[in-house]
Amino acid sequence: MAEIAQSKVPTVIADDVHIVYRVNTGSSGKGSATAALSKIMRRGKGDAPGVRKVHAVRGVSFTAYRGEAIGLIGSNGSGKSTLLRAIAGLLPCESGKVYTDGQPSLLGVNAALMNDLTGERNVVLGGLAMGMTREQIKERYQDIVDFSGINEKGDFISLPMRTYSSGMAARLRFSIAAAKDHDVLMIDEALATGDRKFQVRSEARIRELREKAGSVFLVSHNNKSIRDTCDRVLWLERGELVMDGPTDEVVRAYEKHTSA
Repeated sequence: MAEIAQSKVPTVIADDVHIVYRVNTGSSGKGSATAALSKIMRRGKGDAPGVRKVHAVRGVSFTAYRGEAIGLIGSNGSGKSTLLRAIAGLLPCESGKVYTDGQPSLLGVNAALMNDLTGERNVVLGGLAMGMTREQIKERYQDIVDFSGINEKGDFISLPMRTYSSGMAARLRFSIAAAKDHDVLMIDEALATGDRKFQVRSEARIRELREKAGSVFLVSHNNKSIRDTCDRVLWLERGELVMDGPTDEVVRAYEKHTSA
């Protein structure tokens, strides 16, 4: 019974989450500061003219449990990445709430590393930003470099990040984030980069993170990665949750929908 209770410990609860972007469709030339001040003063009195509302996530509710790996699928613009950013606390909810147990960490291929610094320095800074001590970073440094594979064709770790290909930079970002055990780890398209060998290493590492009682969310357009990595899938379309269930069941329904 204790094992069953442990497996049902919630890590993320999304309760009727709505996320709305407001896009300024007016001109941004002379006088835009005055216009912006006017819009700020109008808050609470309805949206100002020239502001378009984009309802990116519409009433999404789910509960994630410790030890789960959850895939997010859906067409482009369906709200997957927006939902992850809300879980990470990077976007406010228009209404509804997100509750998390521990600190969520969002890893995406566009995550900011400092291009003018070497890969080595970025490993240190990235580790510190995730809450690792310098001693922990030192202990795991070589494992991070080896996992990323960026030194397989030269000493790239000592070069500035601006010299890296997009795939090399994405692999290093994933390797830094994967060096720490997370309460909630969210990965946005990270497995879409790199060769198959790196993808296999990444999938194995995600399984390790799950086994250490964390929860993992993965956004990917690669259904094979979703099937290999996740035991549960959320399918979103136009910001709404279409289906939530076992991976094979949801992915098959999604593939049938997209091929129709």
